[in-house]
Amino acid sequence: MDPAADVDWSMGSHAARLADWDVALQIGKRVAGPGPIVPPEDRARMREDLAAHVLRAEELVAGFTDLTVTGFRSRAWVMGRGDWIRQNVAGLQRLMEPLAQRLLEKRPTRPTIARKAVGAQAGAILGYVSRRVLGQFDVFLPPDDDGLVYFVGPNLIEVERRYGLVPSDFRLWVAIHEVTHRVQFSAAPWLRAFLGGVVDEYLETVSLDPHQLMDRTQAMMSLLEGHASFVMNEVGKENIATLPRLKNALQARRRVRGVEQRFQRAIGFDQKVAQYDSGERFVRDVIERVGMNGFNLVWESRERLPQPGEVADPDRWIARVTR
Repeated sequence: MDPAADVDWSMGSHAARLADWDVALQIGKRVAGPGPIVPPEDRARMREDLAAHVLRAEELVAGFTDLTVTGFRSRAWVMGRGDWIRQNVAGLQRLMEPLAQRLLEKRPTRPTIARKAVGAQAGAILGYVSRRVLGQFDVFLPPDDDGLVYFVGPNLIEVERRYGLVPSDFRLWVAIHEVTHRVQFSAAPWLRAFLGGVVDEYLETVSLDPHQLMDRTQAMMSLLEGHASFVMNEVGKENIATLPRLKNALQARRRVRGVEQRFQRAIGFDQKVAQYDSGERFVRDVIERVGMNGFNLVWESRERLPQPGEVADPDRWIARVTR
């Protein structure tokens, strides 16, 4: 049971006493900016497109991976940058509640300026990420929202315009990636609770070995992100005519320099790109050696997730899990 499920997210919550989340939202929106101007009819068309694309993506991903999707059908929520920030601020509050409770036991009161400083820092990070993210599957949503997939409309439009992409191809490609995450957690119901436990452990690293924990977390996230990248590219070969152009555009968008590059390193954003690449190599190598059924053993239990070092050496995972 989620210990944060019954928390009152008012000033009575520990997370609200630790940080000013209204400030986080305000700063986040200011950093994000509104994005490109999109006429109402184009926004409506995008909502219709993505509603259809996530349904098609669910069928394509399930068919390609041989994984079973349960629960509600996948469905799209096309949002602005401010909406995305608001959703992630709420999620961050839920995740921070146990940590906040522990910290405030030692120091029950917290100066207003300190709360605003933490909120401003969180808002600045979320504001920047809201300019970069294209889609998201939020694994910590309540059960009634199972299958909901976020798409940041202004960012999709911005990329399509900047690189001259075919909107229907690009939107389906992004939908395949995010729906793959939805399929992962549907096929492995234990994974959601396990990931929540890893997050809790991460927030308690003051009393654990942070290096060991980070290695395990990196291995798991490399698997999830790499698998989604592998699926989107392999499924795309058969269903998206302009796939090479899409891949080139995404690679170009990832290349940043100067202050932005240093900021990405400071907040760990560059690690996510590394997870895509190393994880996709792991997934591809394993499937080439033992097939899709052999690879899908990874979804059966936490013991079959790749351990630190196995993402870079798939033969070790194969020897341990498939013998």
